[in-house]
Amino acid sequence: MQFHSPQKSPAVDTRWLSIVLSTMMAFGPLSIDMYLPALPEIGRDLAAAPAAVQMSLSGFFLGFGIGQLVWGPLGDRLGRRGPIAAGIALFVLGSVGCALTGDATHLAAWRFVQAFGSCAAPVLARAMVRDLYPQDQAARMLSLMMLIMSVAPMAAPLVGGQVLAHFGWRAIFYALAGFGLLAMAALFTIPESLPASRRSGQSIPGMALSYVRLLGNRRYLAYTLSGGFFFGGMFAYIAGTPFVYIEYFGVAPQLYGVLFGLNVVGMMIFNVVNRRLVQTMGSDRVLRAGALAGAVFAVVLAAAGVTGAFGLVGIVVPLFAYLSMTGLIAANAMAGAMSVNPAMAGAASGLAGTVQFGIGALTAALIGWLADGTPAPMVLVIGGMGIAAALAALAIAPSQAGRRT
Repeated sequence: MQFHSPQKSPAVDTRWLSIVLSTMMAFGPLSIDMYLPALPEIGRDLAAAPAAVQMSLSGFFLGFGIGQLVWGPLGDRLGRRGPIAAGIALFVLGSVGCALTGDATHLAAWRFVQAFGSCAAPVLARAMVRDLYPQDQAARMLSLMMLIMSVAPMAAPLVGGQVLAHFGWRAIFYALAGFGLLAMAALFTIPESLPASRRSGQSIPGMALSYVRLLGNRRYLAYTLSGGFFFGGMFAYIAGTPFVYIEYFGVAPQLYGVLFGLNVVGMMIFNVVNRRLVQTMGSDRVLRAGALAGAVFAVVLAAAGVTGAFGLVGIVVPLFAYLSMTGLIAANAMAGAMSVNPAMAGAASGLAGTVQFGIGALTAALIGWLADGTPAPMVLVIGGMGIAAALAALAIAPSQAGRRT
């Protein structure tokens, strides 16, 4: 199976393209999840308090959020592959810096560098898809990429734990550097998707103005906020379930990993469903349906969690249903955001990613601020995020819903 992009780039096998671009999308999950099992060991080795070690995670979030605002417009101005390669090089440098660091402060700083570089790959991989496909086909391709990429958050903690056990925590960062080098080699097996004739040529002030124009576009905000609010619920789940499952309900840590993986399976299944539905319904209608269903599941979760109805099952089942809607929301929201102005696909991808990541980081912090020893803060935040995502999806102009491009 081959495609030819609108600018008549060389034919490339779609399956290989999806694998390479999925690899680009995996930088974030691998960088976050792979080192999580090593946090206690890092603290002991660096003689640092848990809060100081946690700053390495905060540093990564900060770098990943800020970097997307930079790499998106650069990709519109300079093409996709060059900035991705520069970002990967920075990621490799940051990974080696993490491996060689001697204290928690420098670890957090190198994690910022690592994240700032790593976010170039997913931002511009999404833009490459929009370069090559119209909106609905882009949504299908993004679903396939997310399906393949879903392996990363499932495998990363397991791989990180094995590397930690046999080689120590510093080897995890060397392994990430090796992944970066392999991704760099894979990048140059696919063609550049944005020829010089289609690049923006914007100055740095012009790049900033492109964000202003996007934020002033109602359709763009509707797409971006529908995905952003939904991911806010997902971040609340990530921040809240270790306490809710393990401490409140007494779930064994091993079983927690099983429950985490079960939700990833749900996301994978609905990414497959999404690829089929988009063909018949259009990506906008699928997005709206997924967001409405997600809101229903989020409200059920909130009601069960606050009242204690059905105990652990009352949390696990509606949470599985809510998170499964990622397959109907994430790809379609991002494809829609990039379709508003295809000439600014890189900027649109970067800004949407930053908004999503920013909302997610805020909700994760909110879980900590509201913690009261019960599941209530987590389920109420998820309920609110689910409703907000649905309202944002419904705000897409009716004349555009289901638009086929």
